[in-house]
Order: sequence, then structure tokens, then C-alpha cells
Amino acid sequence: MNVPSDLKYTKSHEWVRVDGDTATIGITDHAQSELGDIVFVELPTAGRALSAEESFGTVESVKTVSDLYAPIGGEVVATNESLGAQSELVNSDPYGSGWLIKVKMSDPGQLGGLMDPATYQASLD
Repeated sequence: MNVPSDLKYTKSHEWVRVDGDTATIGITDHAQSELGDIVFVELPTAGRALSAEESFGTVESVKTVSDLYAPIGGEVVATNESLGAQSELVNSDPYGSGWLIKVKMSDPGQLGGLMDPATYQASLD
């Protein structure tokens, strides 16, 4: 499985990329692989406030529907509009064009509770 070294991870297989006070969030390569072909993604609208570990949407695949959980709290500042017509981007490029939401972090200290790449990789073994 692909586990980029510049990201933080959750037990529920979300990833976080930090740029200043904004966090981009998606699901991991492992998660998309387990889900199978993704056919629909439901995401929150910009402006929604999220708490850490709160469900913020769903990913529907040919196998199942899975909840998405916020790794950190903050305000949703962008959603990946491309996924409406091309939900398969989550499968083909989970760490790039398959990102889900961008959140302006309310408490960057919450990042300390997330897994580093080595710890996340070990949790998959």
C-alpha cells in the first residue's frame, strides 16, 4: 500500500496534509482498495463546522457505504467538486485529485493525536 511520508493518518484510514492553517483531508490508498470501486461521495458544504472525529460524509462503493470522519476540527473551506462527476478519482488518485475536503483548523494541536506514516503502516500489517 502507498503511505506517503508527508501526511498524518487516522485509525479510520483518513489522511491529512497540512498547508499553513488549512488541512486537506482524504481517504488512504488502503481504504479505497478495501472499499472497491467508488460510485458516489457525499461531502459537507463549505462553511460547515466540524469537530474532530465527527462524521462529515460518506463514500459509497459497489460493496458498501462507509462514513468519513474528521481527523481534526475546523471549518470546511472547500470540497472537491470534481468528485460529483468523477468519484472514481478517490480510487485512482487518493492522495492527489481524489482529496475530499479542506478544513481551516481550529486547533492545530489536534494533529499531535494523529499517526505518523510508520505507525499507520504498522497498523496495516
